[in-house]
Amino acid sequence: MNLEPKLTALKTGSHDLSLDERAKLACDSAKQLEKAGEYQAAYENLKEFWPNLREHPKLIDLDVGTEAEVLLRVGALSGWLGNAGQSSGSQEMAKDLITRSIVLFEKLGNTETLAEALSDLSLCYWREGSFDEARIHLRQALKLVANEQTELSARILIRSGLVELRAGRLNEALQFHDRARAIVEASTDSALKGAFHNQLATLYENLRSNKHVIDDYTDKALIEYAAASFHFEEAGNARYLASVENNLAFLLYTIGKYEDAHKHLDRARHLFFALNDVGMIAQVDETRARTLLAEGRLKEAQKFVRLAVRTFEKGDEQSLLAEALTTHGVVQARIGEYTQARNLFERAVTVTETAGDLEGSGKARLSIIEELSGQTPAPQLVSIFKSAAELLKQSQDPSTSKRLIACAQKVIEALGIAELQGYEVKDLSWASFKREIRKAEKVLLARALREAEGSVTKAAHLLGFKHHQSLISIINLR
Repeated sequence: MNLEPKLTALKTGSHDLSLDERAKLACDSAKQLEKAGEYQAAYENLKEFWPNLREHPKLIDLDVGTEAEVLLRVGALSGWLGNAGQSSGSQEMAKDLITRSIVLFEKLGNTETLAEALSDLSLCYWREGSFDEARIHLRQALKLVANEQTELSARILIRSGLVELRAGRLNEALQFHDRARAIVEASTDSALKGAFHNQLATLYENLRSNKHVIDDYTDKALIEYAAASFHFEEAGNARYLASVENNLAFLLYTIGKYEDAHKHLDRARHLFFALNDVGMIAQVDETRARTLLAEGRLKEAQKFVRLAVRTFEKGDEQSLLAEALTTHGVVQARIGEYTQARNLFERAVTVTETAGDLEGSGKARLSIIEELSGQTPAPQLVSIFKSAAELLKQSQDPSTSKRLIACAQKVIEALGIAELQGYEVKDLSWASFKREIRKAEKVLLARALREAEGSVTKAAHLLGFKHHQSLISIINLR
């Protein structure tokens, strides 16, 4: 990436450039720096038109086309800087500026830049956990580039996959990646290639369910992470390279390689610290807390997850805050601080519900059943489970299906204990709840069989059963 001539022109303030020419040059160089993860440098290039980070840009005397470009660039960068600094209100400001640019691009009939603006707007909603809104804008963007095989269309497809991945719709995420693959392979853009491989690795990581398929998908994820690292190094993007380190550490923690996970977390934190990216440092701390939790090092896990929660509370990324609150809740529950744990889980539920993150809300509810079933009345467990099952009915995450079945068993056990102890369970029909459980299981079984193309063995693997005979027994009982 050779930006030196453009940066030199901006720094010297050449007198032969008009105001519009300076603005366009500033936007062009800022866009390239933003792509390289150099957000502060990108801001420095826009200072003539955006002197104050917390205020809107100066647009006086710019023509309409240049005004639209400045609004888009400042809006997109505001979102990225807010993400790095976890500053409250940054995503709202970004959405406002980008939306204003969209109105102008529509008037100008600039289809390509309009698609780019819609894609950037979707990222703001994605950061907030508003996945439905993000989808709407990405669909509009894809319609505008439907007949093109460009790097812009690939970027929009990758971002569409990112939204579906976070929302737990893994099949849709995989389809978007498949559509982008040919364009990415033909591209010479290292940053685009890195983003594709990094996200595909995370997708493979999420597709694992149990030992029968975990090794295959783990190997695929490791290969994709290696490819992502290579391309981000080629692009000179230290920020995204550090992100791969964090993602790789998460994968290693899930397969019990804790020492290796900590090494990659150390590297990630070092890189993000050098970039002053407090948002990503918080993500690293949350991954560290999960790793320490798995090792049984509860006090250390508590320290790191508290740091993560405090950081996310300052920003707009509600899904990340909810995940950190849930992890904190698990830590507190295992320490024995049940009241604090319940408060943290309930906060996670509220945060995800407000953002419209159905998957996150359902998972937070499952954590209450998993960690606090012994401290929660049976009727309340029933209510929590039914809400979780409804919220997660569209989830395609194999681990979520497995958790739902395990939680159903916990609720049934709690009801059985309540009856044995002679407690009267008011307003609750045992038969009706069993019907609800059967209904939820039926949906899970049907989906697993459909995804496994009718193979009971494959469906059993998707649901986390070690032996397909276990699934056959359940099917026969249903």
